[in-house]
Amino acid sequence: MPIQHTVVFRLIHASGSSEEAEFLESAARDLAQIPGVNGFTVQRQISPKSGLEWQFSMVFLDESAFRAYNDHPAHVEFVRARWAVEVAEFQEYDFVVHVSSDER
Repeated sequence: MPIQHTVVFRLIHASGSSEEAEFLESAARDLAQIPGVNGFTVQRQISPKSGLEWQFSMVFLDESAFRAYNDHPAHVEFVRARWAVEVAEFQEYDFVVHVSSDER
């Protein structure tokens, strides 16, 4: 069953700064190329109801592909070198499609 993996976050960098742009661009470049990542997007949150400003979203064909992504050296290194240093706050959400009892 496909998994939509999302992280919503706020960076330590000022909004509109070159540091913010570089973080987002390098994440999109590096993470989207990991095998199993489909439909990688970067989205900016526009509601004043949340202080979390950005979202990364991607889809994996199944749990095995999702686990392989989490363990991939490029992902591990990105989390260590960039995410842990430059992300001030985040929430992670992983979704699968709800199948009603009528559809089973």
